[in-house]
Amino acid sequence: MIQPSDSILIVDFGSQVTQLIARRVREGGVYSEVAPFQSAAEAFRRMNPAGVILSGGPASVVDAGSPTIPDEILNAGVPLLGICYGQQALTNQLGGRVEKGSSGEFGSAFIEVTDGCALFDALWQEGERHQVWMSHGDKVTELAPGFCAVATSPGAPHAVIANDERRIYAMQFHPEVVHTPDGAKLITNFARHVCGLKGDWTMAEFREAKIADIRAQVGKEKVICGLSGGVDSAVAAVLIHEAIGDQLTCVFVDHGLMRSGEADQVVSLFRNHYNIPLIAVNVETLFMNGLAGVTDPEAKRKFIGKTFIDVFEEEARKIGGAAFLAQGTLYPDVIESVSFTGGPSVTIKSHHNVGGLPERMNMKLVEPLRELFKDEVRELGRELGLPEAFVGRHPFPGPGLAIRIPGEVSKERCDILRKADAIYLEEIRAAGLYDAIWQAFAVLLPVKTVGVMGDGRTYDHVLALRAVTSTDGMTAAVFDFPSDFLPRVATRIVNEVKGVNRVVYDYTSKPPGTIEWE
Repeated sequence: MIQPSDSILIVDFGSQVTQLIARRVREGGVYSEVAPFQSAAEAFRRMNPAGVILSGGPASVVDAGSPTIPDEILNAGVPLLGICYGQQALTNQLGGRVEKGSSGEFGSAFIEVTDGCALFDALWQEGERHQVWMSHGDKVTELAPGFCAVATSPGAPHAVIANDERRIYAMQFHPEVVHTPDGAKLITNFARHVCGLKGDWTMAEFREAKIADIRAQVGKEKVICGLSGGVDSAVAAVLIHEAIGDQLTCVFVDHGLMRSGEADQVVSLFRNHYNIPLIAVNVETLFMNGLAGVTDPEAKRKFIGKTFIDVFEEEARKIGGAAFLAQGTLYPDVIESVSFTGGPSVTIKSHHNVGGLPERMNMKLVEPLRELFKDEVRELGRELGLPEAFVGRHPFPGPGLAIRIPGEVSKERCDILRKADAIYLEEIRAAGLYDAIWQAFAVLLPVKTVGVMGDGRTYDHVLALRAVTSTDGMTAAVFDFPSDFLPRVATRIVNEVKGVNRVVYDYTSKPPGTIEWE
């Protein structure tokens, strides 16, 4: 997809923040990809990257069977940057020594720069102290041949080690997190100063390369693309249409789980504005019947994903000869759905649009956004000329309102939630807050409470409101509304939405919670 020499490969050893390394590299204008350590050699051959970053991880290099750096990468002569476990793996495999610490070092710490190296060029000077974020139990106790310590901390005598000749650097702290103020600059230094990259990767370049990729992959075959009404599928569809024109047919599955008015908006935009061949299928009854009695969140997602694919299979037969199915899969979906251990995935939640196509469909996947984070998808949408109303739209999950209704899903509950959600978003827009919020939505809880309406007693649903700020959806903070906003919204909802008599606000950040409730 890209010029091989313009990329950085990130080898994932299981850190919870590996994706942040990819973010920091891209923020420095350099393309990056993450690969689990088991498939890192294959990714290295495919990408031929200018450098490799080795992530942190929960394992201990002193334990038998712990993850290792592929020899192919170690012996390639490309610049390497090891972070936490990555530092320990480098040291262990290159002839140094790592020991389990009697007590770890966790949280904010200060390191002292004791010597210069290429990684510090124009950034850190000898004798300076800098704040970093530590999170480790094991530590390097003996350096591998050719390495020297260039920064120390009380808990990590070899906080940063360097081998300028081999262009290998490693650190015990985590530069990818915001708690290391200069961390992003260190990662950019590695990409630009050490690896020699220009840092000029742009979304226009991605667009051009991806269009060429799509044409090469698809050839003269037909493609069907699912439109959900969200940003991801809209951007994917427009990009693919730009690449292959009328070889693409979009299918909009109206499963009855959309927000208010979205079905009409999708059909209007793609049929009338872009003139993209579009089939709109109303299968609300099919989905509602299948969801009846289903309360487990994973069961809901799996049913919706399977049924969604079943509908596509039927439409593919009608279209005739479609060899590819296009999806708006994003990088966080990919990362969150794959276990680095290679065993059964310890998955936070399954993503219905990540792989797993039934073999009977005999169709291949086209996932043009698979390497992008959410904010990058919005940037690509603007590059493609999509209306701001679509590009700036808050994220909406593939399973739709079903995962915003804990418990059983029904048309009646969907209608209640749709109306309440529309009021909430209307008030957010009226207050001029929509663009300041990453994602805002309502959740209809499987809880009823007593209320008073006029002179009568009510026993109706509780509605939860959620609003968060984020950059890429991997972490999120609660949005702090003006003091008069939530009471105003709550008053409107309980007065205008029959079936709701109480409104609450979710103050949970991610982590420990997820953005969606299911």
